[in-house]
Amino acid sequence: MSFTLLTFVLAALLTIAMPGPTSLLAFSNGARHGLRDAGFGIAGAVLSDLVLIAAVSAGLGVLLSTSQLLFSAVKWLGVAYLAYIGLRLLLSKAAPAATATIAHVTERRRLFSRSFLVAVTNPKGYLFFTALLPQFIDATTPVLPQYLLLAVIFSLIDLVVLLAYATAGKRCAGRFGSKLIARMDRLCGRVFLALAGGLAMLRRPGACRGCDISWSFPL
Repeated sequence: MSFTLLTFVLAALLTIAMPGPTSLLAFSNGARHGLRDAGFGIAGAVLSDLVLIAAVSAGLGVLLSTSQLLFSAVKWLGVAYLAYIGLRLLLSKAAPAATATIAHVTERRRLFSRSFLVAVTNPKGYLFFTALLPQFIDATTPVLPQYLLLAVIFSLIDLVVLLAYATAGKRCAGRFGSKLIARMDRLCGRVFLALAGGLAMLRRPGACRGCDISWSFPL
């Protein structure tokens, strides 16, 4: 592996390992449903990585950074969805069994779509990849295969990290029972509401003098 790819792997690992919306969902799903069903949420998160990187490679990230209307539309959609998930978690009840299998296909689809939509409705994800990925792209060679390689690497790292979060959630639930699930749901709900508030205050890069994006916001 070249030094450039190794640097990208380290940057991706540090970014993904930070607790964020998709990792919190992976932990919560693992605690509530076990690894098998948490995998549907993880699949949604990994697919969102591919969608985000594909969108950035097509120029959507640059468009978001230059169009106030588009940026605001995506931002407020993300705010509403994060707040919705936060309220759902706050009002949810702990499952009788922490690793109960989900019987209905619609519930598994909900886990998948929730993790997917959390990422794709967050404009900071697009802006983050817009700032990160070009640093590892050689403009003198075809860029599409390079974006594809970076997308695969990032997605695989995300898959491994989210599996670790889900496994941790499952083990914690198995040890501490439904009381932990209820507490984690309330904690995650508050975190999602806080993330919604933070996203609501996000401004488009260059929208005002002295305003900038802080890339420490977890994806």
